[in-house]
Amino acid sequence: MALETASMDLKLRELLGEVRLGDSAAETLDRLVSSVAEAIGSIPDQEICADAALGFVRDLRVAYDKVGFTFKRPEAVEVSGSHSVGCVAKPDVNVDLLVRMPKECFHEKDYLNHRYHAKRCLYLCVIERSLRSLPSIRRIKWSTFQNEARKPVLLIYPATDLPELAEFYIRIIPAAASLFNPAKLSLTRNNVRAFNQGGVTQATPKYNSSILEDMFLEENAGIVKKAFQDWKTLEEALILLKVWACQRSSLFTHDCLNGYLISILVAFLTGETGGNIINKSMSALQIFRVTLKFIGMKVFLHLVFNKWSSSLTISRIGNLTSETHYVHDMTQYLQSFAVVICDVSGHLNLAFRMTRAAFVELQDEAARTLNCIDKCGDAGFEEIFINKVDFASKFDSCLRINLKGNSKASASDFCLDDECWRVCEKDVHSLLQQGLTDRAKLIRAIWRNMPSEWRIDDGFSNFGNEQLLVGISISSQETSFRVVDVGPNPENKEEAIKFRKFWGEKAELRRFKDGTIAESTVWDCEPWERHLIIKRITEYVLSRHFLLLKEHMVHTVDQLDFSLHLGGKGLILGAFDVLSKRLWLLDEIPLKVSSVQPLDP
Repeated sequence: MALETASMDLKLRELLGEVRLGDSAAETLDRLVSSVAEAIGSIPDQEICADAALGFVRDLRVAYDKVGFTFKRPEAVEVSGSHSVGCVAKPDVNVDLLVRMPKECFHEKDYLNHRYHAKRCLYLCVIERSLRSLPSIRRIKWSTFQNEARKPVLLIYPATDLPELAEFYIRIIPAAASLFNPAKLSLTRNNVRAFNQGGVTQATPKYNSSILEDMFLEENAGIVKKAFQDWKTLEEALILLKVWACQRSSLFTHDCLNGYLISILVAFLTGETGGNIINKSMSALQIFRVTLKFIGMKVFLHLVFNKWSSSLTISRIGNLTSETHYVHDMTQYLQSFAVVICDVSGHLNLAFRMTRAAFVELQDEAARTLNCIDKCGDAGFEEIFINKVDFASKFDSCLRINLKGNSKASASDFCLDDECWRVCEKDVHSLLQQGLTDRAKLIRAIWRNMPSEWRIDDGFSNFGNEQLLVGISISSQETSFRVVDVGPNPENKEEAIKFRKFWGEKAELRRFKDGTIAESTVWDCEPWERHLIIKRITEYVLSRHFLLLKEHMVHTVDQLDFSLHLGGKGLILGAFDVLSKRLWLLDEIPLKVSSVQPLDP
């Protein structure tokens, strides 16, 4: 065991050495960041109006005459994110600069109807225009904050000859400390008047959280900085956690984890309200393990999803007894969000973008990783930190959906409470969950909707051109590939009507061998075609309820099935069985083959 621990420690040292910047690169990076911060801080006052981003303002449905203002230089420009705590890791080398927008640029009620978001964008337009003329800047790109289209950020690529910093960029993120009264952005308030049902306005918790996030960016960043101060092993553990998450492409997404949220969780576990689970006597690997253990704890699951009187709450480091905040109306939070992690202010749910499906997958991955460490020791190093777990290898069944021009996807404005792309993700997930029932253990729907190149004046016209990805993990072969789904008893009229409305022509009333009469759906097929049942269900459900044509859906399950039909009786499957048995009997190899699985068509 001691040798295994020493071996794992050596591998971790090598990994950290590879992903951390060298001294020369770090010094150059600091110099480049300082020069950009100084340039931003010296931008002169000037008038700005909707003309600078006509498409963006138009697609937010904001009146052009409501967004003009006098640009004032930022009240503060501060380094945030990984670089502020010494945790920048290759290959994605970037630094966050928080730019605090002055209150004078806004009106008291600019939190209404996306006026804040429009002015936030115009503020960035002035910075972009000013920096573009500098010879020290080789490129400027527009991007989004956590894939949220209404919250653009600037990516500044400084000119540098260092290969280590070839793709280095500085992310300019507007902050809005003390801009509005947080009470005006509570969960129950409606701040987008167009968001209503039958003329009755609905609460806008996602929209309100989008603004609150900017208001408390600096304060929450300060909490993280204080927790990580002079704590090298904590920095190393954060890098390991980021590497682990980045290698799992379905986790490091807008609806699940990001480096900021990981650092918040780690900072929480160092404090009293986090039970002082992390302390300074721990190694980086121990901190890595206890963080994953905390994420996978059933207590955390209950704390997040059950209607308890309080939630996981991030508190001020070093002043825990007097500054601990509790969320009094947790029922309202849990009705509005799938996952709740309250910040230091008590007003913002830091996990307002996280979906329940993403959180369940996160817990599952955390449990799998801990199991790998316990069972494999240092032999599991590659699986945990090196091997890429992409979407196709994570899920048993994958589906790509082309929603460009789809009437359901474009039925509403781009942005109301939530953005239309997030609404589509939710609707697709809900339909498939209802259609597949217990056939699926987990369903993830992810739409990376931002175009690779974005001109801010184009607005959102090119958003959503990428395909929506759906991953399905089956529960078991017996359950997932069954031919008949049994629905409600016809005497339960309300449920029977719902069943028939959902399934349409596929619903039929059947009498079963035990005498039971029930609504049902039948997916008749040959035994060797049962692996296609999930494909047939998803195509039927999405065609019926999302108005999709089959050519708009690509299911990676049957592309080579023609080879299974030789002789008409599944000859290749029989050959596979023979091959499997022969592999099991091999005794001239160091490790015996215990099972053989077909991984790809």
